[in-house]
Amino acid sequence: MRTVSARPAAGAGEPAQRDVVLSFVGSQTTVRKSGMVFPENLPERSWERIGSNLRELVNSSAWWLADWLIYGESTYGWRRYKEAIERTGLDYQTLRNYAWVARRFEHHRRRDALSFAHHAEVTRLSPPEQDYWLRKAEQQKWSRNELRRAVRASLAVQSGTAEEAAGGDEQQEVTRLPEPAAGKRRQKVTTLTIELSADQLDHCAKAAAAHGLPVDEWVARTLESAVAPTTERRTA
Repeated sequence: MRTVSARPAAGAGEPAQRDVVLSFVGSQTTVRKSGMVFPENLPERSWERIGSNLRELVNSSAWWLADWLIYGESTYGWRRYKEAIERTGLDYQTLRNYAWVARRFEHHRRRDALSFAHHAEVTRLSPPEQDYWLRKAEQQKWSRNELRRAVRASLAVQSGTAEEAAGGDEQQEVTRLPEPAAGKRRQKVTTLTIELSADQLDHCAKAAAAHGLPVDEWVARTLESAVAPTTERRTA
């Protein structure tokens, strides 16, 4: 977001802070790293507009951080995780989750009207299913939880289970996906969590970078190749 100006501000005996003027806030409101100071006569419309823009800023920051990490991964190799953790203060799992969502949505498929959390809800689906549900969520103005309930209801119908999609007393329409997305048998996905030391993670990251792959994909392929001979012997 564009910074119009920056000026130090300090009281008597207090360390200087950098006050900035953000384009969406204007010059009336003082913005600091540790807070915002509003004037007494700020119009209500201006206050509401600032809140809306702050919401968009929070949502966009997840995409920005994910794209930043992916760029570092593809450009600088295995060092990306260590540097990312140091720079952002986020842990490995959080960064990995951000990047995992971003990799499954090319920029042209991301919907500005929906939050990062909306996209995360449908990440495990196929691209046609993702587009279908995000388009429907945008049209119906669904919250993240409403989208989650609708997707779960549809998956329950497809799998033949009698699960109810939503908690509470509200009724949720169950939508079947259009062909061919609904006609394809969904592959069950299981999440495997592996605890690694810093040295082990560095070793895996180096090996993944040598193959031009992200760490999670390299690990998945390595495990798949390891169990393939066993599977072939059993089916022989």
